[in-house]
Amino acid sequence: MSTVAVPVVSRAAPRWPALLPILIIGIPVALKLAGIDLANGWIIFALLIGLMLTGMPVSISLGLTVLVYLFMMTTVPIQSVALKLFTGIEKFEIMAIPFFILAGNFLTHGGVARRMIHFASSMIGHWHGGLGLAGVMACALFAAVSGSSPATVVAIGSIVLPAMVLQGFPPRFGAGVITTSGALGILIPPSIVMVMYAVATNTSVGQLFIAGIIPGLVLATMLGLTTWWRARKNDYPRQPRVTWGERLRAFRESIWGLLLIVVVIGGIYTGIFTPTEAAAMSAVYAFFVAVFVYKDMPLAKVPKVLLDSANMSAMLLYIITNAVMFSYLLTSENIPQAMAAWMLGKGLGVIAFLLVVNILLLLAGNVMEPSSIVLIMAPILFPVAVKLGIHPVHLGILMVVNMEVGMCHPPVGLNLYVASGIAKMGITELTIAVWPWLLTMLIFLGIVTYVPEISLWLPRALGML
Repeated sequence: MSTVAVPVVSRAAPRWPALLPILIIGIPVALKLAGIDLANGWIIFALLIGLMLTGMPVSISLGLTVLVYLFMMTTVPIQSVALKLFTGIEKFEIMAIPFFILAGNFLTHGGVARRMIHFASSMIGHWHGGLGLAGVMACALFAAVSGSSPATVVAIGSIVLPAMVLQGFPPRFGAGVITTSGALGILIPPSIVMVMYAVATNTSVGQLFIAGIIPGLVLATMLGLTTWWRARKNDYPRQPRVTWGERLRAFRESIWGLLLIVVVIGGIYTGIFTPTEAAAMSAVYAFFVAVFVYKDMPLAKVPKVLLDSANMSAMLLYIITNAVMFSYLLTSENIPQAMAAWMLGKGLGVIAFLLVVNILLLLAGNVMEPSSIVLIMAPILFPVAVKLGIHPVHLGILMVVNMEVGMCHPPVGLNLYVASGIAKMGITELTIAVWPWLLTMLIFLGIVTYVPEISLWLPRALGML
């Protein structure tokens, strides 16, 4: 009996997803060129969204949007673009970013994280879910010296997560704790994201750093309470209580890393350093501690750390450069001012505006990483906030907390991807694992949004506002 092969007809994949960016870009541009009156803001954002939908990196999308709009829609000379590229990043505060990245990399490779975990575990390890609570505390301590959330997740997670699994904790519990607690890296000062907000809005870096201390401690406490409650409910392991002598020994071992907090925050508050000088001091201090005090990093490894830090700094500075150009375009077309006038004309009050800001930033967190969001959204939201009487420092802390939430949920959450690699867990499973702590972060976001004194009390009490 012979068999006849039946040809399989494969249905072609629909072409509309590939055509979508072309339509989003092409229609507004064509209408404008045809002489139809169309708001400039629609064209600019259509260009940006269309280019991003092609899969182009955000930084290049920003730069191309500026160039295409200026060439096709205006008579602005190209020399002004080149000039803006250089003068836009000619700000002293930007120099803090490479130094904080370098300090964080030295500390990540230099054994500081391990000693901080040991100290945190000796203090609160005997409570319910002790090692998980130690992870939260260690993330808060490391955040105060690193300035980066992914670096905090890597440094603390790579040590705590395997230890928690060995002690009998469910892998999901440990992954949820570290993924969300690592987000403290951009809220507890020093913070690279705060520096970017300061650059975008000309706000004081020192004020932002001091303003982030109390919100950071409150969020760390709330994440710790969530960890303790879930551990107590499920009867997760506790560590044996240690003596005060052992706690003192753990503190002495970690003191060199903890002193960096005093160097940065104390130096800024007392006026000994500017934030940029404090960043440079923290890099030198972290190098000294990692190489000569703890001796966990051989001198042969230093060039690689320098190169890695230079690569990351170059990437961030490229994003900043293009974002500054984009901000210049928005300002020259009076788009922030027009948005402010429209919102005020609609009678949008402080409560409604802050709600809109949170929704916008949470939605943006689904498709972009924190640096790009801050650099794009801050110049737009800042003029409206000022006209409504919202303090720039409060807006900055609010944006940072939104960025924290965005780093802990898909599809672009950086902390999720970093923790996924450490925990050997899929993104979907990790997303389910983080939801109790993510819910806690959303509750905290609501509190910090409508109780501005949480952010403003300390800098005001210190006479900085």
